[in-house]
Amino acid sequence: AVLPAGGCGERMGVPTPKQFCLILERPLISYTLQALERVCWIKDIVVAVTGENMEVMKSIIQKYQHKRISLVEAGVTRHRSIFNGLKALAEDQLNSKLSKPEVVIIHDAVRPFVEEDVLLKVVTAAKEHGCSDYDLEFGTECLQLTVKYCCTKAKLVEGSPDLWKVTYKRDLYATESIIKERISQEICVVMDTKEDNKHVGHLLEEVLKSELNHVKVTSEALCHAGRHLQQIILDQCYNFVCVNVMTSDFQETQKLLSMLEESNRSILYPVVVVSVHFLDFKLVPPSQKMENLMQIREFAKEVKERNILLYGLLIPYPQDDQKLQESLRQGAIIIASLIKERNSGLIGQLLIA
Repeated sequence: AVLPAGGCGERMGVPTPKQFCLILERPLISYTLQALERVCWIKDIVVAVTGENMEVMKSIIQKYQHKRISLVEAGVTRHRSIFNGLKALAEDQLNSKLSKPEVVIIHDAVRPFVEEDVLLKVVTAAKEHGCSDYDLEFGTECLQLTVKYCCTKAKLVEGSPDLWKVTYKRDLYATESIIKERISQEICVVMDTKEDNKHVGHLLEEVLKSELNHVKVTSEALCHAGRHLQQIILDQCYNFVCVNVMTSDFQETQKLLSMLEESNRSILYPVVVVSVHFLDFKLVPPSQKMENLMQIREFAKEVKERNILLYGLLIPYPQDDQKLQESLRQGAIIIASLIKERNSGLIGQLLIA
């Protein structure tokens, strides 16, 4: 695949080229590279960048652990950049790490939502037919110019609705919204046990399921650093609710944070951890426990450097079942909002349901 990434982002109206604009603290082009890397049959990805941004691109590849990436210098135009990328793939040199492909995908560096099925359709059509048939129902001006001047029959393969190009500032906001939505589809409730069905953590889990019926909510025990929890961390879960019952320390939360840090789960996307504390203020003096809970500020600052967003949530734990359910429901609403928004400005804050 060849990604032309030498543009200056003139239409964006910002000093930073749009491919390097940050989405959730991560450059846009990194999301596009990840989308292509997920496709196992794409052997090599050649990125064409300007000389002045070559080191920036190298640092992005290293920081986000991208694989199968080669860099070439961009040309003065998009077409020249593509040509330079194609030359890198076509050159038959002894020391070249790239193999000459049968089909080359040309993809915009600022289209991060390309899916494998669309790529497969394009590659299959190119491989089997060389050029497409006469049908131009998805025709564009560029396509018509190709037909007119190159005498080549061509057809555009219809893509998914979100396969749009980031061109203006509003597109950056839309991109961030889509990414947030995608990484908010699973929540893992972590507690010290899974055996007690009456555990307040399970009650919170059930309320989360009822309030967020479009989100997958699971629970795991933190004790003994269970394999199931480790597997969830390694999978595509970026949202954790750590339940602390009748305690104002952060031992359970710290265990979870350590596991997350060791897994490097937060390299690509920010991981949300909501440390939930259930306290009965009739039994525990608020001033005494609130002082301990404020330690979350320091914890949050530390883990923010590793792209983990830590929030605190205090839920009153009255004996009355009806009041408890209302507190749980309010807590679930707060948790859902924290996960959806991923607001780094609220890390280390202790919210009260």
